[in-house]
Amino acid sequence: MNQILGNIKGDRWIWLIVILLSLVSLLSVYSAIGTLAYKRGVGVESILMKHLAMIVGGIGLMYISHKLDYRYYSGISKLLMYITIPLLVYTLLFGSHVNDASRWIAIPGTGLSFQTSDLAKLALITYLARSLSRKQENIKDVKQSFIPIMGAVCLVFILIALANLSTALMLFGVSVLLLIIGRISIKQIAITCLAGAVLLTGVIFLGPRRKTYVSRIHTFMHPEAANPDKSFQADHAKIAIASGGLFGKGPGKSSEVNYLPEAYSDEIYAIIIEEYGLLGGVLLIGIYLFLLYRCIKIVTKAPKAFGALLAAGLSFSLTIQAFANMAVAVGLGPVTGVPLPFVSMGGTSMLFTSVAFGIILSVSRDIEDPKKVVVGEIKEVGNLATA
Repeated sequence: MNQILGNIKGDRWIWLIVILLSLVSLLSVYSAIGTLAYKRGVGVESILMKHLAMIVGGIGLMYISHKLDYRYYSGISKLLMYITIPLLVYTLLFGSHVNDASRWIAIPGTGLSFQTSDLAKLALITYLARSLSRKQENIKDVKQSFIPIMGAVCLVFILIALANLSTALMLFGVSVLLLIIGRISIKQIAITCLAGAVLLTGVIFLGPRRKTYVSRIHTFMHPEAANPDKSFQADHAKIAIASGGLFGKGPGKSSEVNYLPEAYSDEIYAIIIEEYGLLGGVLLIGIYLFLLYRCIKIVTKAPKAFGALLAAGLSFSLTIQAFANMAVAVGLGPVTGVPLPFVSMGGTSMLFTSVAFGIILSVSRDIEDPKKVVVGEIKEVGNLATA
């Protein structure tokens, strides 16, 4: 154990944030899974132990991925993209349907399933970081730089959006931020946004889930005229938040867990406020803001463009997802299926989130190490990155 602790590198504050979010997750999930346990006919402790196993497994993956030199992810990004695109297509055609959406692929022999969009986020962000850093000398070139980059962004966006619009929009937003940081021209960024808007319009009004998307938007825009069945989740999230007060009802004393669907996942922030009050909700927001602050410091200190872009993309992805989840819970956005990173009970999504944390820590580990890598090792890493 001492040897493992001695080998932990990277930003210590991010490690502390992960530990805090893990504790928040265990407490809030334990409060929110009573109804789920009843439906499954199992004990609450059984589900909680599985969630704990996912947290421990996630921290293990974080440790492994933070020990790997972040430059290796440049080469891995190409392989991830080659794997991700067929998987997204397969998910749309043959994936498991849950809540009228085909987002999951079952892992044979494990009883587990994962959202391919989680893998797609890692793949696209690492690919964009690689492409933007390697094409800086001719970054304004339309044929060599802009078209391949925009093509990757739009292709992944449309494949995810057909089944999971909220995740696709967040990933598209992160991609645009990376294009801005990567010095893509304003004109080209505008063209990318226009292409995204066209694809978005097509998905909302012509896609396979168009009725769901239009209904959710209408319910959000006109709650007074919405069908009570359609606004049920949003209404009970508001009740949970309103009844929490300043200090909350106390751990395990939520009443809305009995009504809120996915209280342990999509609406967990509402349960946290109900039990820990406005103070608890604000503290959780502070944790994610502090995470963003630490990540921005890593971005500004990263000696290489790839490391800076990689840390920026992953940190933006995590924090935007967190604030999207919290915004939906408090009624600032239409209902989505976005979990709260490292807090919601999300199964394999927590593992992908852990890998993202690990890659950010890998970049920070390189910054903190005062010793420079010998020339031979640099060449070896460079050869792998160009593979």
